[in-house]
Amino acid sequence: MKFSRTVALAIIAGSASAFTSTTPSTRASSLKMSETPFFTSDIAAALDKEIQYAPGKADTDFARKYGHLAGAQIRTVGEAFKQFTDILGTPINALYKGICTDLVGSLHLIVVDARFQRDAVFSLGLVSSLNLVLKNYPEQDVAKRIKSAMIEAVGLNEADIDAEAAALEAWAQGMTKDDITNAMKGEGDSPLSAIAKAAKDDQWWMYSRFFGIGLVRIMEIVGVEQDMSVAYDVMEEWVGKSMEKPFYTACSDSDLYFKTKGKLDMMETMMKEIEIREKKRMADRLEAKADMALRKAEKDAKLQEEEAKESSKETVP
Repeated sequence: MKFSRTVALAIIAGSASAFTSTTPSTRASSLKMSETPFFTSDIAAALDKEIQYAPGKADTDFARKYGHLAGAQIRTVGEAFKQFTDILGTPINALYKGICTDLVGSLHLIVVDARFQRDAVFSLGLVSSLNLVLKNYPEQDVAKRIKSAMIEAVGLNEADIDAEAAALEAWAQGMTKDDITNAMKGEGDSPLSAIAKAAKDDQWWMYSRFFGIGLVRIMEIVGVEQDMSVAYDVMEEWVGKSMEKPFYTACSDSDLYFKTKGKLDMMETMMKEIEIREKKRMADRLEAKADMALRKAEKDAKLQEEEAKESSKETVP
């Protein structure tokens, strides 16, 4: 594309000169230009570079590390979601279908990225996200199957994810915000400091949404106020200052987490109200049925009493 654009510009420039009147000065400059090559050495070098380009073969550190993956066959989001539905084998509640679709797509795109490295913070964030979304699912046995199917559909192992999340959660118990801050700097020999050290040493380390949610869960464990603005500042401190990584996406994901949590809490309240109304309606229907049965019984008793009186009159001589 670049080659054809350059050639087209050169041809247009040459054609335009054919329709302009030539003065002595322009004639002299034209004679001078005719002595130069059609392409300068810089343009020729750029064209050669474009023509000789091969995916994954660039002379860069990134290409040297990940170039061997060029041309690899990657599943689409649609294929991942199909596998999810095949594994699940049952319809999803209409209220949860949209958010489950989003989770499958987001998780798949994270996992297939060449830079993705699973760690305990990611696992804690994934488990926390699924627990938050599915805690009020009407059928809890189906909710467990949704979690398992989602993790399996993207090529992860549920047992490993749960074990890593539980281990990091147990370690964070009793810690303070300052302890976490020091660990995020890579200080000490804790599991979190090892993750932070590895991230700081990796030029191409990839942040993911579930890593950010894992940090939000750690904030909750160590007693950080669960407020959007407070979490934003702590996320900036942990990711930006301690890990020395870009923090804007992490802060944005923190905000999204609290907004989603608020919506889910509202949905939970709504579902409880619906459940209470349905129970009241059912109680009213049962009460109405009981009243009808009682009235019918009274009516039948009176009818039998009257029939008995009639029969006694007929037997009297």
